[in-house]
Amino acid sequence: MPITDPRALLTDLFNAAVASAQPALCIPPHLPDAPKGRLVVIGAGKASAAMAKAVEDHWPGELSGLVVTRYGYAVPCERVEIVEAAHPVPDAAGMIAAKRIQKLVAGLSADDTVLCLISGGGSALLALPLDGITLDDKQAVNRALLKSGATISEMNCVRRHLSAIKGGRLAAACAPARVVTLLISDVPGDNPMDIASGPTVADPTTCADALAIVQRYGIDLPPAVREALESGRGESVKPGDPRLARVETRMIATPQMALEAAADVARKAGIPVHILGDSLEGEARDVGSVMAGIALQVARRGQPFTAPCVLLSGGETTVTVRGTGRGGRNVEFLLALGIALNGQPGVHAIAGDTDGVDGLEEIAGAYLAPDSLVRAWKLAIKPKDSLANNDGHGFFEALGDSLITGPTLTNVNDFRAILVLSA
Repeated sequence: MPITDPRALLTDLFNAAVASAQPALCIPPHLPDAPKGRLVVIGAGKASAAMAKAVEDHWPGELSGLVVTRYGYAVPCERVEIVEAAHPVPDAAGMIAAKRIQKLVAGLSADDTVLCLISGGGSALLALPLDGITLDDKQAVNRALLKSGATISEMNCVRRHLSAIKGGRLAAACAPARVVTLLISDVPGDNPMDIASGPTVADPTTCADALAIVQRYGIDLPPAVREALESGRGESVKPGDPRLARVETRMIATPQMALEAAADVARKAGIPVHILGDSLEGEARDVGSVMAGIALQVARRGQPFTAPCVLLSGGETTVTVRGTGRGGRNVEFLLALGIALNGQPGVHAIAGDTDGVDGLEEIAGAYLAPDSLVRAWKLAIKPKDSLANNDGHGFFEALGDSLITGPTLTNVNDFRAILVLSA
Protein backbone atom coordinates (compact mmCIF):
# COMPACT_ATOMS: atom_id res chain seq x y z
CA MET A 1 0.00 0.00 0.00
CA PRO A 2 1.54 3.37 -1.01
CA ILE A 3 2.04 5.87 1.82
CA THR A 4 0.74 9.22 0.65
CA ASP A 5 1.22 11.10 3.94
CA PRO A 6 4.25 9.88 5.92
CA ARG A 7 3.83 12.56 8.57
CA ALA A 8 0.23 11.54 9.27
CA LEU A 9 1.23 7.87 9.56
CA LEU A 10 4.06 8.62 11.99
CA THR A 11 1.79 10.85 14.04
CA ASP A 12 -0.76 8.02 14.19
CA LEU A 13 1.96 5.71 15.53
CA PHE A 14 2.90 8.19 18.25
CA ASN A 15 -0.75 8.70 19.21
CA ALA A 16 -1.31 4.94 19.41
CA ALA A 17 1.66 4.60 21.77
CA VAL A 18 0.24 7.29 24.04
CA ALA A 19 -3.29 5.88 23.92
CA SER A 20 -2.10 2.42 24.95
CA ALA A 21 -0.84 3.81 28.26
CA GLN A 22 -3.92 5.80 29.24
CA PRO A 23 -4.85 5.10 32.89
CA ALA A 24 -8.52 4.61 32.02
CA LEU A 25 -7.44 1.55 30.03
CA CYS A 26 -4.67 0.26 32.30
CA ILE A 27 -5.99 0.75 35.82
CA PRO A 28 -9.24 -1.28 36.05
CA PRO A 29 -7.75 -4.78 35.52
CA HIS A 30 -5.26 -4.25 38.36
CA LEU A 31 -7.40 -2.90 41.19
CA PRO A 32 -7.03 -4.88 44.45
CA ASP A 33 -9.82 -6.62 46.32
CA ALA A 34 -11.76 -4.48 48.77
CA PRO A 35 -10.05 -4.42 52.19
CA LYS A 36 -11.75 -5.01 55.55
CA GLY A 37 -10.66 -1.53 56.55
CA ARG A 38 -9.95 1.65 54.60
CA LEU A 39 -8.69 2.14 51.06
CA VAL A 40 -6.26 5.06 51.00
CA VAL A 41 -5.14 6.26 47.55
CA ILE A 42 -1.82 8.06 47.24
CA GLY A 43 0.51 8.69 44.33
CA ALA A 44 2.84 10.88 42.36
CA GLY A 45 3.70 11.39 38.71
CA LYS A 46 2.54 12.99 35.51
CA ALA A 47 -0.17 10.34 35.14
CA SER A 48 -1.16 10.11 38.81
CA ALA A 49 -4.24 12.34 38.61
CA ALA A 50 -5.61 10.45 35.62
CA MET A 51 -4.83 7.21 37.46
CA ALA A 52 -6.75 8.44 40.50
CA LYS A 53 -9.73 9.32 38.31
CA ALA A 54 -9.68 5.81 36.82
CA VAL A 55 -9.66 4.33 40.34
CA GLU A 56 -12.64 6.47 41.37
CA ASP A 57 -14.56 5.50 38.25
CA HIS A 58 -14.14 1.78 38.93
CA TRP A 59 -14.09 1.49 42.74
CA PRO A 60 -17.53 0.72 44.20
CA GLY A 61 -16.72 1.33 47.86
CA GLU A 62 -15.36 4.12 50.03
CA LEU A 63 -11.95 5.62 49.41
CA SER A 64 -9.96 8.75 50.16
CA GLY A 65 -6.51 10.02 49.39
CA LEU A 66 -4.09 12.50 47.85
CA VAL A 67 -1.91 12.42 44.74
CA VAL A 68 0.51 14.98 43.34
CA THR A 69 0.95 15.64 39.63
CA ARG A 70 2.66 18.14 37.35
CA TYR A 71 1.24 21.62 36.87
CA GLY A 72 -1.38 21.42 34.12
CA TYR A 73 -1.89 17.66 34.53
CA ALA A 74 -4.69 17.72 37.12
CA VAL A 75 -7.88 15.75 36.45
CA PRO A 76 -11.00 16.52 38.54
CA CYS A 77 -11.66 13.87 41.19
CA GLU A 78 -14.36 13.71 43.87
CA ARG A 79 -12.75 11.61 46.61
CA VAL A 80 -9.02 11.89 45.94
CA GLU A 81 -7.43 15.30 46.38
CA ILE A 82 -5.23 16.38 43.46
CA VAL A 83 -2.24 18.64 44.12
CA GLU A 84 -0.07 20.14 41.38
CA ALA A 85 3.67 20.76 41.71
CA ALA A 86 6.76 21.45 39.62
CA HIS A 87 8.71 19.12 37.33
CA PRO A 88 11.56 18.44 36.56
CA VAL A 89 12.96 20.64 39.36
CA PRO A 90 10.95 20.22 42.59
CA ASP A 91 9.22 23.10 44.36
CA ALA A 92 7.61 23.83 47.73
CA ALA A 93 4.20 22.60 46.57
CA GLY A 94 5.62 19.13 45.92
CA MET A 95 7.39 19.10 49.28
CA ILE A 96 4.23 20.06 51.17
CA ALA A 97 2.23 17.41 49.28
CA ALA A 98 4.84 14.75 50.13
CA LYS A 99 4.64 15.64 53.82
CA ARG A 100 0.85 15.38 53.69
CA ILE A 101 1.01 11.98 51.96
CA GLN A 102 3.45 10.71 54.57
CA LYS A 103 1.11 11.88 57.33
CA LEU A 104 -1.91 10.36 55.56
CA VAL A 105 -0.50 6.83 55.75
CA ALA A 106 0.75 7.03 59.31
CA GLY A 107 -1.14 4.94 61.86
CA LEU A 108 -2.91 2.61 59.44
CA SER A 109 -3.91 -0.90 60.52
CA ALA A 110 -3.33 -4.32 59.02
CA ASP A 111 -6.94 -4.24 57.74
CA ASP A 112 -6.26 -1.16 55.60
CA THR A 113 -4.94 -1.06 52.03
CA VAL A 114 -2.85 1.71 50.51
CA LEU A 115 -3.19 1.96 46.73
CA CYS A 116 -0.13 3.79 45.46
CA LEU A 117 -0.30 5.22 41.93
CA ILE A 118 3.17 5.91 40.55
CA SER A 119 4.25 7.17 37.15
CA GLY A 120 7.14 9.02 35.60
CA GLY A 121 7.94 12.43 37.05
CA GLY A 122 7.31 11.31 40.62
CA SER A 123 10.91 11.91 41.65
CA ALA A 124 10.52 15.67 41.34
CA LEU A 125 6.85 15.81 42.34
CA LEU A 126 7.25 13.80 45.55
CA ALA A 127 10.05 15.91 47.02
CA LEU A 128 10.73 15.48 50.73
CA PRO A 129 14.39 16.06 51.64
CA LEU A 130 16.10 14.26 54.50
CA ASP A 131 16.38 16.20 57.73
CA GLY A 132 19.16 18.73 57.41
CA ILE A 133 18.82 19.01 53.63
CA THR A 134 16.87 21.98 52.30
CA LEU A 135 14.65 22.20 49.25
CA ASP A 136 17.24 24.60 47.77
CA ASP A 137 19.86 21.87 48.21
CA LYS A 138 17.72 19.31 46.39
CA GLN A 139 16.93 21.76 43.60
CA ALA A 140 20.62 22.49 43.08
CA VAL A 141 21.50 18.78 42.92
CA ASN A 142 18.59 18.08 40.59
CA ARG A 143 19.60 20.82 38.16
CA ALA A 144 23.19 19.58 38.13
CA LEU A 145 22.09 15.99 37.48
CA LEU A 146 19.79 17.04 34.62
CA LYS A 147 22.68 18.82 32.87
CA SER A 148 25.34 16.21 33.60
CA GLY A 149 24.47 13.51 31.09
CA ALA A 150 23.78 10.99 33.87
CA THR A 151 21.31 8.21 33.06
CA ILE A 152 17.88 8.19 34.69
CA SER A 153 18.97 5.22 36.81
CA GLU A 154 22.02 7.13 38.04
CA MET A 155 20.00 10.27 38.77
CA ASN A 156 17.41 8.33 40.73
CA CYS A 157 20.07 6.52 42.75
CA VAL A 158 21.28 9.89 44.01
CA ARG A 159 17.74 11.15 44.60
CA ARG A 160 16.78 8.08 46.65
CA HIS A 161 19.57 8.74 49.12
CA LEU A 162 18.62 12.37 49.69
CA SER A 163 14.93 11.69 50.30
CA ALA A 164 12.80 11.07 53.36
CA ILE A 165 10.08 9.38 51.29
CA LYS A 166 11.71 7.56 48.33
CA GLY A 167 13.79 4.38 48.25
CA GLY A 168 11.08 2.33 50.02
CA ARG A 169 10.53 4.84 52.82
CA LEU A 170 6.92 5.58 51.85
CA ALA A 171 5.98 1.88 51.94
CA ALA A 172 7.73 1.51 55.29
CA ALA A 173 5.62 4.36 56.63
CA CYS A 174 2.44 2.51 55.57
CA ALA A 175 3.20 -0.63 57.62
CA PRO A 176 1.40 -2.72 58.79
CA ALA A 177 -1.15 -1.89 56.08
CA ARG A 178 -1.14 -3.73 52.76
CA VAL A 179 0.42 -1.66 49.96
CA VAL A 180 -0.47 -2.22 46.30
CA THR A 181 1.58 -0.10 43.91
CA LEU A 182 0.44 0.34 40.31
CA LEU A 183 3.27 1.52 38.08
CA ILE A 184 3.35 3.19 34.69
CA SER A 185 6.96 2.79 33.64
CA ASP A 186 8.95 5.59 32.05
CA VAL A 187 12.40 4.09 32.58
CA PRO A 188 14.59 1.76 30.49
CA GLY A 189 14.29 -1.77 31.79
CA ASP A 190 11.12 -1.05 33.83
CA ASN A 191 12.97 -1.37 37.15
CA PRO A 192 10.44 -0.35 39.85
CA MET A 193 13.09 1.33 42.00
CA ASP A 194 13.83 3.75 39.16
CA ILE A 195 10.22 4.80 38.55
CA ALA A 196 9.76 7.97 40.63
CA SER A 197 12.84 6.78 42.58
CA GLY A 198 10.94 3.84 44.07
CA PRO A 199 8.99 5.23 47.05
CA THR A 200 7.38 1.86 47.78
CA VAL A 201 10.07 -0.64 46.73
CA ALA A 202 13.26 -1.81 48.40
CA ASP A 203 16.52 -0.25 47.24
CA PRO A 204 19.70 -2.37 47.07
CA THR A 205 21.88 0.63 46.15
CA THR A 206 23.83 2.55 48.77
CA CYS A 207 25.02 6.02 49.71
CA ALA A 208 28.45 4.94 48.43
CA ASP A 209 26.87 4.23 45.02
CA ALA A 210 25.31 7.69 45.01
CA LEU A 211 28.65 9.30 45.90
CA ALA A 212 30.37 7.42 43.09
CA ILE A 213 27.83 8.79 40.59
CA VAL A 214 28.30 12.32 41.86
CA GLN A 215 32.06 11.96 41.52
CA ARG A 216 31.74 10.39 38.04
CA TYR A 217 29.95 13.45 36.68
CA GLY A 218 31.85 16.07 38.66
CA ILE A 219 28.80 17.39 40.49
CA ASP A 220 29.41 19.89 43.29
CA LEU A 221 27.32 19.01 46.33
CA PRO A 222 25.99 21.38 48.98
CA PRO A 223 27.69 20.59 52.33
CA ALA A 224 24.54 19.13 53.91
CA VAL A 225 24.04 16.79 50.95
CA ARG A 226 27.63 15.59 51.05
CA GLU A 227 27.35 14.96 54.80
CA ALA A 228 24.17 12.87 54.35
CA LEU A 229 25.87 10.66 51.77
CA GLU A 230 29.30 10.36 53.37
CA SER A 231 27.87 9.59 56.82
CA GLY A 232 25.43 7.00 55.46
CA ARG A 233 22.55 8.93 57.00
CA GLY A 234 20.76 8.85 53.66
CA GLU A 235 20.62 5.05 53.46
CA SER A 236 17.39 3.75 51.97
CA VAL A 237 15.15 0.78 52.88
CA LYS A 238 16.82 -2.47 51.83
CA PRO A 239 15.45 -5.78 50.48
CA GLY A 240 14.20 -8.03 53.26
CA ASP A 241 13.05 -5.19 55.49
CA PRO A 242 10.02 -6.55 57.41
CA ARG A 243 8.13 -3.28 56.91
CA LEU A 244 7.85 -4.15 53.22
CA ALA A 245 6.47 -7.66 53.78
CA ARG A 246 2.96 -6.70 52.59
CA VAL A 247 3.98 -4.67 49.56
CA GLU A 248 2.85 -5.72 46.07
CA THR A 249 4.04 -4.07 42.85
CA ARG A 250 2.20 -4.30 39.53
CA MET A 251 3.49 -2.92 36.22
CA ILE A 252 0.42 -1.77 34.29
CA ALA A 253 1.93 0.12 31.32
CA THR A 254 5.43 0.04 29.83
CA PRO A 255 7.39 1.41 26.86
CA GLN A 256 7.30 -2.05 25.23
CA MET A 257 3.51 -2.12 25.37
CA ALA A 258 3.42 1.32 23.73
CA LEU A 259 5.77 0.22 20.95
CA GLU A 260 3.63 -2.84 20.28
CA ALA A 261 0.51 -0.68 20.04
CA ALA A 262 2.24 1.54 17.48
CA ALA A 263 3.47 -1.51 15.59
CA ASP A 264 -0.10 -2.74 15.23
CA VAL A 265 -1.10 0.55 13.58
CA ALA A 266 1.80 0.34 11.12
CA ARG A 267 0.98 -3.25 10.20
CA LYS A 268 -2.65 -2.33 9.57
CA ALA A 269 -1.34 0.32 7.17
CA GLY A 270 0.55 -2.43 5.34
CA ILE A 271 4.03 -1.47 6.55
CA PRO A 272 6.36 -4.09 8.11
CA VAL A 273 7.62 -3.09 11.56
CA HIS A 274 10.83 -3.80 13.44
CA ILE A 275 11.13 -2.95 17.15
CA LEU A 276 14.81 -2.24 17.81
CA GLY A 277 14.51 -1.94 21.57
CA ASP A 278 12.37 -0.45 24.34
CA SER A 279 15.24 0.70 26.56
CA LEU A 280 17.84 2.41 24.39
CA GLU A 281 20.07 4.78 26.31
CA GLY A 282 23.10 6.98 25.62
CA GLU A 283 23.69 10.51 24.41
CA ALA A 284 20.69 11.53 22.27
CA ARG A 285 22.89 12.79 19.43
CA ASP A 286 24.88 9.55 19.40
CA VAL A 287 21.73 7.43 19.28
CA GLY A 288 20.52 9.62 16.42
CA SER A 289 23.69 9.02 14.43
CA VAL A 290 23.54 5.26 14.98
CA MET A 291 19.87 5.10 14.00
CA ALA A 292 20.69 7.06 10.84
CA GLY A 293 23.29 4.45 9.95
CA ILE A 294 20.72 1.68 10.27
CA ALA A 295 18.14 3.62 8.22
CA LEU A 296 20.69 4.32 5.49
CA GLN A 297 21.64 0.65 5.31
CA VAL A 298 17.98 -0.25 4.88
CA ALA A 299 17.44 2.44 2.24
CA ARG A 300 20.60 1.76 0.25
CA ARG A 301 21.30 -1.94 0.77
CA GLY A 302 18.06 -3.53 1.90
CA GLN A 303 19.82 -4.69 5.08
CA PRO A 304 19.11 -5.78 7.74
CA PHE A 305 15.51 -5.12 6.63
CA THR A 306 13.94 -4.36 3.29
CA ALA A 307 12.02 -1.17 2.60
CA PRO A 308 9.36 -0.07 3.08
CA CYS A 309 9.45 -0.56 6.83
CA VAL A 310 9.18 1.23 10.16
CA LEU A 311 11.94 1.13 12.77
CA LEU A 312 10.57 1.64 16.30
CA SER A 313 12.48 2.26 19.51
CA GLY A 314 11.94 3.56 23.02
CA GLY A 315 13.96 4.29 26.11
CA GLU A 316 15.47 7.41 27.60
CA THR A 317 18.50 9.06 26.11
CA THR A 318 20.51 11.79 27.82
CA VAL A 319 21.75 15.22 26.82
CA THR A 320 24.94 16.75 28.13
CA VAL A 321 24.08 20.43 27.93
CA ARG A 322 26.84 22.49 26.35
CA GLY A 323 24.87 25.23 24.60
CA THR A 324 22.21 27.76 25.51
CA GLY A 325 19.45 26.70 23.10
CA ARG A 326 15.97 25.31 23.70
CA GLY A 327 16.55 21.59 23.73
CA GLY A 328 15.17 18.23 24.76
CA ARG A 329 16.45 14.71 24.27
CA ASN A 330 13.95 13.82 21.53
CA VAL A 331 14.58 16.86 19.35
CA GLU A 332 18.33 16.46 19.95
CA PHE A 333 18.06 12.86 18.73
CA LEU A 334 16.01 13.91 15.72
CA LEU A 335 18.34 16.75 14.73
CA ALA A 336 21.38 14.46 14.91
CA LEU A 337 19.46 11.85 12.91
CA GLY A 338 18.65 14.41 10.23
CA ILE A 339 22.23 15.65 9.96
CA ALA A 340 23.50 12.09 9.56
CA LEU A 341 20.82 11.19 7.00
CA ASN A 342 21.73 14.31 5.04
CA GLY A 343 18.45 14.44 3.14
CA GLN A 344 18.30 10.76 2.20
CA PRO A 345 15.17 10.40 0.03
CA GLY A 346 12.26 8.42 1.44
CA VAL A 347 13.31 8.52 5.10
CA HIS A 348 10.97 10.24 7.55
CA ALA A 349 10.98 10.17 11.36
CA ILE A 350 9.17 11.26 14.48
CA ALA A 351 10.42 11.40 18.06
CA GLY A 352 8.59 12.55 21.15
CA ASP A 353 8.16 12.13 24.87
CA THR A 354 4.89 10.36 25.56
CA ASP A 355 4.14 12.77 28.41
CA GLY A 356 3.97 15.67 25.96
CA VAL A 357 7.01 17.48 27.35
CA ASP A 358 10.50 17.18 25.87
CA GLY A 359 13.05 18.86 28.14
CA LEU A 360 11.58 22.01 29.66
CA GLU A 361 9.32 22.84 26.72
CA GLU A 362 5.59 22.17 26.44
CA ILE A 363 6.44 20.42 23.17
CA ALA A 364 6.49 16.63 22.88
CA GLY A 365 9.05 16.37 20.09
CA ALA A 366 9.16 16.87 16.34
CA TYR A 367 8.86 15.46 12.84
CA LEU A 368 11.79 15.03 10.42
CA ALA A 369 11.39 14.94 6.63
CA PRO A 370 13.94 14.33 3.86
CA ASP A 371 13.86 18.06 3.05
CA SER A 372 14.22 19.33 6.63
CA LEU A 373 17.85 20.36 6.22
CA VAL A 374 17.18 22.14 2.92
CA ARG A 375 14.30 24.08 4.43
CA ALA A 376 16.49 25.07 7.39
CA TRP A 377 19.28 26.32 5.15
CA LYS A 378 16.78 28.46 3.24
CA LEU A 379 15.93 30.10 6.57
CA ALA A 380 19.66 30.70 7.22
CA ILE A 381 19.59 28.08 10.00
CA LYS A 382 22.66 25.87 10.19
CA PRO A 383 21.64 22.42 11.52
CA LYS A 384 25.07 21.61 12.95
CA ASP A 385 25.15 24.93 14.79
CA SER A 386 21.69 24.23 16.21
CA LEU A 387 22.88 20.83 17.44
CA ALA A 388 26.04 22.29 18.98
CA ASN A 389 23.85 24.81 20.84
CA ASN A 390 21.38 22.15 22.04
CA ASP A 391 18.66 24.05 20.16
CA GLY A 392 16.50 21.25 18.76
CA HIS A 393 13.24 22.96 19.65
CA GLY A 394 14.33 26.20 18.02
CA PHE A 395 15.30 24.29 14.87
CA PHE A 396 12.08 22.31 14.40
CA GLU A 397 9.83 25.13 15.55
CA ALA A 398 11.25 27.37 12.81
CA LEU A 399 10.33 24.66 10.27
CA GLY A 400 6.80 24.27 11.64
CA ASP A 401 7.57 20.65 12.49
CA SER A 402 7.15 20.63 16.28
CA LEU A 403 4.98 17.88 17.77
CA ILE A 404 2.62 19.52 20.27
CA THR A 405 0.14 17.39 22.18
CA GLY A 406 -0.58 19.20 25.43
CA PRO A 407 -0.67 17.12 28.62
CA THR A 408 -1.12 13.46 27.63
CA LEU A 409 -1.85 12.37 31.22
CA THR A 410 0.52 9.42 30.93
CA ASN A 411 4.22 8.74 30.48
CA VAL A 412 5.91 5.64 29.05
CA ASN A 413 9.12 7.36 28.08
CA ASP A 414 10.37 8.35 24.65
CA PHE A 415 8.93 7.13 21.36
CA ARG A 416 10.93 7.08 18.12
CA ALA A 417 9.79 5.90 14.70
CA ILE A 418 11.75 5.98 11.45
CA LEU A 419 9.85 5.30 8.24
CA VAL A 420 11.99 4.07 5.33
CA LEU A 421 9.86 4.14 2.20
CA SER A 422 12.21 2.96 -0.53
CA ALA A 423 15.55 1.31 -1.10
